[in-house]
Amino acid sequence: MQAGAENRALGILLDDARAGRPVHVEHIPARPGSAVPWPPWVPAEVVGAFAARGISAPWTHQAVAASHAQAGRNVIISTAAASGKSLGYLLPALTSVLAGDTVLYVTPTKALAADQLASIQALGLPGVQAATVDGDSTRAERDWARSHARYLLTTPDMLHRALLPRHARWSGFFSRLRFVIIDECHGYRGVFGSHVAQVLRRLRRVVAYHAPPGEVGEPGRPVFVLASATVGAPGVCARLLTGLDAVEVTADGSPRGPLAFALWEPPLTEARGEAGARLRRTATAQAADLLGRLVAENVPTLAFIRSRRGAEAVALAARRSLDAHARNAGHSPATSPTPDVGHTPDTSPMPDAGHSPDAGHSPDAGHSPDAGHAPDVGPSPDAGQSPDAGHAKVAAYRSGYLPEDRRRLEAALSDGRLVGLATTTALELGVNITGLDAVLIAGWPGTWASLWQQAGRAGRSGRSAAAVLIARDDPLDTYLVRHPEILLSHPVEATVLDPANPYVLAPHLCAAAAELALTEHDLEIFGPAARQVVDDLTSSGRLRRRQAGWFSMRRNAAAASGLRGAGLAPVRVVEEATGRLVGTVDEPSAHLIVHEGAVYIHQGDSYLVRRLDLADRVALVEPGDPGYTTTARDVTEVELHGELRQMSWGEAEICFGEVQVTRQVVSFTRRRADTGAPFGETPLDLPPRQLRTRAVWWTVSAAQRDRLAAAGIDLGGAAHAVEHASIGLLPLFATCDRWDVGGASADLHPATGRLTVVVYDGHDGGAGFAERGFQAAPDWLGATRQAISSCDCEAGCPSCVQSPKCGAANHPLSKRGAIALLDILLGGCPGV
Repeated sequence: MQAGAENRALGILLDDARAGRPVHVEHIPARPGSAVPWPPWVPAEVVGAFAARGISAPWTHQAVAASHAQAGRNVIISTAAASGKSLGYLLPALTSVLAGDTVLYVTPTKALAADQLASIQALGLPGVQAATVDGDSTRAERDWARSHARYLLTTPDMLHRALLPRHARWSGFFSRLRFVIIDECHGYRGVFGSHVAQVLRRLRRVVAYHAPPGEVGEPGRPVFVLASATVGAPGVCARLLTGLDAVEVTADGSPRGPLAFALWEPPLTEARGEAGARLRRTATAQAADLLGRLVAENVPTLAFIRSRRGAEAVALAARRSLDAHARNAGHSPATSPTPDVGHTPDTSPMPDAGHSPDAGHSPDAGHSPDAGHAPDVGPSPDAGQSPDAGHAKVAAYRSGYLPEDRRRLEAALSDGRLVGLATTTALELGVNITGLDAVLIAGWPGTWASLWQQAGRAGRSGRSAAAVLIARDDPLDTYLVRHPEILLSHPVEATVLDPANPYVLAPHLCAAAAELALTEHDLEIFGPAARQVVDDLTSSGRLRRRQAGWFSMRRNAAAASGLRGAGLAPVRVVEEATGRLVGTVDEPSAHLIVHEGAVYIHQGDSYLVRRLDLADRVALVEPGDPGYTTTARDVTEVELHGELRQMSWGEAEICFGEVQVTRQVVSFTRRRADTGAPFGETPLDLPPRQLRTRAVWWTVSAAQRDRLAAAGIDLGGAAHAVEHASIGLLPLFATCDRWDVGGASADLHPATGRLTVVVYDGHDGGAGFAERGFQAAPDWLGATRQAISSCDCEAGCPSCVQSPKCGAANHPLSKRGAIALLDILLGGCPGV
């Protein structure tokens, strides 16, 4: 294939048919850059520092964004990955610091903060004293930063828990604050994004309080500079996050090398799943195979894996493959598929509702309680020279490693000691790793912004590169790889967040009142919903009103709530025999991944959970690999509490409103490690959990239901199948992961008396995803119908209507009925 010959990474992947073939390869041509002179206000020493680093002139978007910020205008830069957005904010920021002001840089990950700090220090500018304050910082480092730092790098979590509650100690820094840089802001979505939006409103209030007398209320301080991957409506994103208008800079002036984007659908295996459906090879097994092949040919490669244990498993499988080839084939490249890593990562307990098991373990969520040592990285021998070649050339990277281990892995990949890295989204963001020739993406990453951000990691050196999206056995993944025209040309979605969510607003209003007395004027900063929430907090005794305003009844109000989940203390995973802390799991996910009998994987090691004590927040485990994986199953009940919006589609209705969800993990299934096929279910006795949230639901009339029944349709199976498939397709229309939402369905729902399908936000108060589904219902349900009808299976499979986390063991399901139900529903939709 000529394209493969022109693109070395793609050529290696296409070289051996036993590795499978892509269903489509899109060739994205190179693009030249457009440079402009340095803005005249940039000091000569700043120009010289960048010139010494090889930057002779800025690209157009960098200069435009920098000039807007320098003029005091809030600005958001929304351009492609590797387009050099950082120069757009560094020019005004460094200029300001040299003039005596301070700058606050806020990043979603500690890894990115460390990378940015290294970049600033490498410029060698006297007078630019930069420091990080995050969960990895020692007390001495924080004290130095408070006394000396002019350019401070931190995370939203640290801003929330430390800097704002102790703002008086940072008065010198806040009183001179000129710029606030919000990097990788497309990652602030859903409930997390809503929390960050309120943290930034608290920051605006604190900065105004510490402003010098002549600048109180000055609209130009601080200036917000936001940097984002390409997103839809970036100005709206900026306003949702900061509460302020911002100029959009979206015309990308940077150059780009040629990129081959391959869509890979793993082959069907002989293994059978529920209802006898054939199973595809897992995306993680395919990723491990392709990673091993690329690394064997010394092609620098990142493999993005959805879960932490998946990243560990892929790295381990690739290392074993390389070691085996080193022993058996001398210097010859890998030519046989990597051993299947099983369904472990693809069927890790990520339920159709609520929180992902990784929730609360983001690399920036304060401390790293899950910390352990990453694999050693040494010289990189030839794959044929050492039986440990795989360990020398491939590693895993994820949150939970010690800070020094993360930095070591980043450096090893940059300087070539590591050739392949299996990573979670911890490396999706702008850590400056250059020279990558290939990126593997194991499963749809959740949003188009993330897809292009991850793919953009390839080709940063300007050479031709390859990006590969490997489909999971999932309705959305299957739909996308079979519709490349949608996948590769779809506009990037707008960010979804809801700062007015009362469950988000309440803890931040309490935190704000603990920082400074909350006044009537302040309520305008927090939005129109703030007054009702303040009244409720006052009635419940969490706030008290006095002449100066509202005061919090709890001094450390910020410590009582987190930004990334339920805010509860994590469950510790402890080795029973030794008392050693193995890791931690956020409380909602503990029911799903460390229940009694679960197989828990940490840093490549397998543990069997002996007991889960929710009262003491501890799971006791023992080391061991039983040869199978486990998947928890839960049951869900949804009570409809009130419609907020409604539209009629002929006899059918589509509604959006408030619901109460009760979920309970009731059992777990063992699955064969080699195929993922289930072979036994064990009951569990865990307490139910309740969630007050928002949902979209649709119903058909009694007459429509009768017509379906008369046609021999299994009504419950049809509704159940539509529920699964629609959840799988929702990320096409809302910036969510399918694990951010949940669902329920019934032939006759007690609240409606009709056949009903419900899809709800898996977070207290809602996250905006169900509302986006309501707004896009015609397109969303139309895509769901197309995904089901175009699937090659006969009766339903994981690629269309089955869910591996279904609490009812995927029974009943009716593929034929789902198509008929959607035809009736869409038949009444105006304009369809």
